[in-house]
Amino acid sequence: MKTPRLHRPVDKKGKRIVASFIGFPSGKVRMTPVPAQFFSELLPAIDHLGELKATLYAIWFLDRLEAPVRYLTLEDFTGDERLVQGLGQKELISGLERAVQRGTLLRVDLDGGGPQDTLFFLNTPRGRAAVKAIQDGTWRPRVEEHPPVSLDVERPNIYRLYEENIGPLTPLIADMLREAEQTYRSEWIEEAIRIAVQNNVRRWRYVEAILRSWQEEGRDGVNRRDAEKDRRRYIEGEFADFIEH
Repeated sequence: MKTPRLHRPVDKKGKRIVASFIGFPSGKVRMTPVPAQFFSELLPAIDHLGELKATLYAIWFLDRLEAPVRYLTLEDFTGDERLVQGLGQKELISGLERAVQRGTLLRVDLDGGGPQDTLFFLNTPRGRAAVKAIQDGTWRPRVEEHPPVSLDVERPNIYRLYEENIGPLTPLIADMLREAEQTYRSEWIEEAIRIAVQNNVRRWRYVEAILRSWQEEGRDGVNRRDAEKDRRRYIEGEFADFIEH
């Protein structure tokens, strides 16, 4: 497998520039449960950055995995560009080996020999039972039971998007947002709110009208429009009734 290049910005003196963190968002955010033993037993003992990152990544990954039996493959680790870019593939592999040696992760190598055939289970009762079942030949994982998970940037929820770009959240608006979230794709909602902000029409009815239009006409047709025609459509065309002059 080709190792991704690491893009680590440096200043004029060659010193690495540390990317700033804008902070955790307000409102409801998805949380990842971490066993208390991680902090009381593992954290004081781990002295290798790769092992720490691999362990935390495994806990995060398995929490988001929707499958009857949860595990990671070597490909899940090495194929996540954001994880590899922040550490390097060599250090990541070393960290995984340390996590296995410590007993945090349980490793099983299937017959295929590829990165998708090297499995890692968290050392829990279920993880130990799965490893034993594989070793006894009573169970073998199937690819379709292992959906992909990656460290994509978490999308802001619709309520925070509304508050940051449109206005204060009221119970009525919250109900409308909840319904929209169930009806339209999240990227559509983000794009419609962006258009509303660009056109300085910070009203949910305007955003909702755009979404309804995309649903009826097809979003791809909108993407192919000329930019200036698209701008006039949202300001002078069918959405003009939602704009206060």
